[in-house]
Amino acid sequence: MKKEIQSRAEIKLLVDSFYNKVNADELLGPVFAHVDWPHHLPIMYNFWSSVLLGEMSYSGNPMAKHLNLAIGKEHFARWLELFTATVDEHFEGYNANEAKNRAHTVAQLFQYRMGLLEK
Repeated sequence: MKKEIQSRAEIKLLVDSFYNKVNADELLGPVFAHVDWPHHLPIMYNFWSSVLLGEMSYSGNPMAKHLNLAIGKEHFARWLELFTATVDEHFEGYNANEAKNRAHTVAQLFQYRMGLLEK
């Protein structure tokens, strides 16, 4: 049975499940091959806990980390596809919808700032 995202444990399930898909993905896996996962995953737990649960545990500049990556629109489309599928696989309700909406907003903003979208 699917549940609402209401705790850090659910955030951890979302993030871990999502990045397992990313790492196994033919398009995205190579982009993330250099990532120090033991360092990166707790940052992602903090990010999504701050966004969805109102925690104030995240601080950082995610845009700066992505500017130098060799990625295009197709990478963002696949990232969103996998993220949405992961949310839908495990969760339902307000925060699940909010997670998908926020991921879409982040992807749009990053693409715009990286010059991948028309101004």
